[in-house]
Amino acid sequence: MFKHWRLYLVLFVMFLCVVAIAWKVSILHITDRDFLQDQGDARTIRTVPLVANRGLITDRNGEPLAVSTPVQSIWVNPSEMAEEDAAIAILAQELELNAEALASNIKSNSSREFLYVKRRLPPAEADRILELGIDGVYSQQEYQRFYPQGEVTAHLIGFSNVDDVGQEGLELTYDDWLQGRPGRRQVMKDRRGHIIEELNTIQTAQPGKSLELSIDFRLQNIAYRELKEEFIIRRAKAASIVVLDVDTGEVLAIANQPSYNPHNKANMTDFSVLRNRAITDVIEPGSTVKAFTIAAALESGLYTPGTIIETSPGWMMVGGNEVKDLFNYGTLTTTGVITKSSNIGSSKIALDIGAEPIRDVLERVGFGEVLGTGFPGERSGVLPNPRRWGRHPTATFSFGYGLSATALQLAQAYSVLADGGIRKPVSLLKLDEGQVSALPREQAVNPDIANAVRSMLGTVVDASRGGSALEANVPFYSVAGKTGTAHVVGEQGYEDNLHNSLFVGMAPASDPEFIIVVIVNEPKGEEHYGGQVAAPVFSRVAAGALRILNISPDSIPKEQSLELSAL
Repeated sequence: MFKHWRLYLVLFVMFLCVVAIAWKVSILHITDRDFLQDQGDARTIRTVPLVANRGLITDRNGEPLAVSTPVQSIWVNPSEMAEEDAAIAILAQELELNAEALASNIKSNSSREFLYVKRRLPPAEADRILELGIDGVYSQQEYQRFYPQGEVTAHLIGFSNVDDVGQEGLELTYDDWLQGRPGRRQVMKDRRGHIIEELNTIQTAQPGKSLELSIDFRLQNIAYRELKEEFIIRRAKAASIVVLDVDTGEVLAIANQPSYNPHNKANMTDFSVLRNRAITDVIEPGSTVKAFTIAAALESGLYTPGTIIETSPGWMMVGGNEVKDLFNYGTLTTTGVITKSSNIGSSKIALDIGAEPIRDVLERVGFGEVLGTGFPGERSGVLPNPRRWGRHPTATFSFGYGLSATALQLAQAYSVLADGGIRKPVSLLKLDEGQVSALPREQAVNPDIANAVRSMLGTVVDASRGGSALEANVPFYSVAGKTGTAHVVGEQGYEDNLHNSLFVGMAPASDPEFIIVVIVNEPKGEEHYGGQVAAPVFSRVAAGALRILNISPDSIPKEQSLELSAL
């Protein structure tokens, strides 16, 4: 027995090993079962995101202005590819990337498991890359924003970045509304990261909400085209146009020059082209303010449309400074001050009634206030307090100097005159009938005075009255409006040879449906007056708008009316 002790010792040790193994297996199966199961699942079951598409942006008639299309992004697992120089070279060649730069990027991120290589590829191209069978190369579905109307709506819509987050325009303003809510799903993957089986959806992806804008793309296209043509012909620094619905305050069109392509911003160097100048840039509105100077004069009770104002000899000294007209208009009525756009006439009115009544009217129609559209960078302009002004600032204030406004503010202000003195909010979103009826409406100007001023504005385009904007006329329709030509401030004060040309008009004048504001900044050439530069743009855009909106003519010559009746 003693002779076999070594054998028994070996058997005993083996027995202890079996007991130890059995004990460990028991612990693994009983005590650590849940922990080990979780760890195993963690290495095979993954929670992956479900991407959500961004909401659709359309015009008021459902025309798509911003849509999200599915694309694929190629990514790699650097920990798997860091040493695979040949595979990296093939991948770089297929994706048209620099092989050395790609290899360096992958190797410097070798401790990571995820690295984008190229994003937003067409699905067919991404499939071609995956078919190469390179280990560690994968694709991920995303969405890319596409703007069907391109530069025509670029300033209003804006754009989103590569991660589908709004960066400019309404894409930024309504980013929370437009953004979808990503979901999550559980999948089973092998050790190389390939999905073997889809297990279940934890949370479904919620697409972003749609946004219906107030603009009519048909009008937007006309406004953009006509503004761009004038901008190019005049070799201007910039230009803006706004078309505003008189009844609802909805913006039917808004465009600027220069514009940009929202799909190609890689080589952009002048970021000022991103600005929606009609909302974010302010200028001194020049003689377009005279309509409100006349409204203040009528409110004072000291003036009527027929009150006589002497403007000879076409210039006068005010506070040691000269105020002058383009010509010597001689004796004018209050209406004639509007018709001829007389600085002398408006100055005499302002010196008579004071600047404060004029400022009061301007404040009531919306100058100096943010319009509340929520658009990024929206400006309020400047409406100064004139209580301590001298005679010269009071005079120049009456014809649009010393204050500033945006094109959209001018549109809202003139809509008050067009709608019987009623002021209402401006909207970039389409309003339904309930929203329109619930709009806050403020009687900013007495309706009789508003209608009287509107009638005076009709003389500006009347050839028989010697109006200053005959080129604003639209055949078979009555038009009312006002020109403006303002010197631009330079380093040495107001520049003699730099101007902003403006025209604000409404049509049909008998019952205005819309307001159009045209501003051309610093046109080059011999012509720079608002009636020469901005008024023709108004005419062309108004003609298109009247046709598209199916508005009946209200000014058919009598002889043609008889011919139509005979037919």
